[in-house]
Amino acid sequence: MLQAAGRQYRQLAAAGAFAAGMVLMNERMGFIAEADKPKNLGALDPQEFKPFKITAKKKLTHDTYLYTFELPNNQASGLHTASCLVTRAMITPAGEAQPKPVVRPYTPVSPPGARGYLDLAVKVYPKGTMSKHIGSLKPGDTLEMKGPIPKYPYQPNIKKNIGMVAGGTGIAPMLQVIDTVLANPDDKTRITLVYGSVSPADIIFKDKLDALSRAHPDRLRVVYTVDRRGWGGLLWGGNVGVISKDLLSKHMPPPDKDNLIMVCGPPGMMDAVSGNKAKDFTQGELTGALKALGYTSAHVFKF
Repeated sequence: MLQAAGRQYRQLAAAGAFAAGMVLMNERMGFIAEADKPKNLGALDPQEFKPFKITAKKKLTHDTYLYTFELPNNQASGLHTASCLVTRAMITPAGEAQPKPVVRPYTPVSPPGARGYLDLAVKVYPKGTMSKHIGSLKPGDTLEMKGPIPKYPYQPNIKKNIGMVAGGTGIAPMLQVIDTVLANPDDKTRITLVYGSVSPADIIFKDKLDALSRAHPDRLRVVYTVDRRGWGGLLWGGNVGVISKDLLSKHMPPPDKDNLIMVCGPPGMMDAVSGNKAKDFTQGELTGALKALGYTSAHVFKF
């Protein structure tokens, strides 16, 4: 196992310590069997960065954009559920003359099996080096990517119920799982998503989530909550407040070997709900509201 982890680290070193750490974390937890380690099965390559052209850019909120990238020859990306990719760009730091390589992971929001295109939702942070770079790109520009980087090895009917807790662009891996589950009529997994946003105007992919829940009412239920109502002139009749212990107690499946809770969001939300991942990118200690509700590390996966 240590030799395999070392090989995997060397293979991903060019992608940066963050992405390599995620792969090592999965290996340490036994999530990646030898046969499941990244292979070149689509347009993306796990060993080599490739440039991909932006064909469309859509503004989702005041600071979040949806980018569509062309995949050549109508290929699929090669990503599986649930995995991410790594982006790379040469960016000149403020006050310096020479550009330096910057590497960041992103989780696609297009269905894993989609052919000919790949979608990324990118929130542009004021101090985010890569996110600001991507925010400056337009259709016709390219961005280098490599992958997949495995995160959670989803299998049909692996659990009876999956509870999802997401904040902001932390919805991305949840969409991968939701799309995969609902596309398979033999997968009977039931999903409940609690999705938190700053305001109604900051909820991304609400139309898609609402359409999926209407089409699959027995398999997907979505609960929204916002920190404050009325932003951007929208009227809001739903939940108001951060994702709390009471909200999770009301909507999440109970602690049980047949149930799993997936969590992904900004650090503050993670800290309150489950605790953040450890510095070495392993799952870390379970804390927060989920621990207070009786869940253990066996019941929870942190993206």
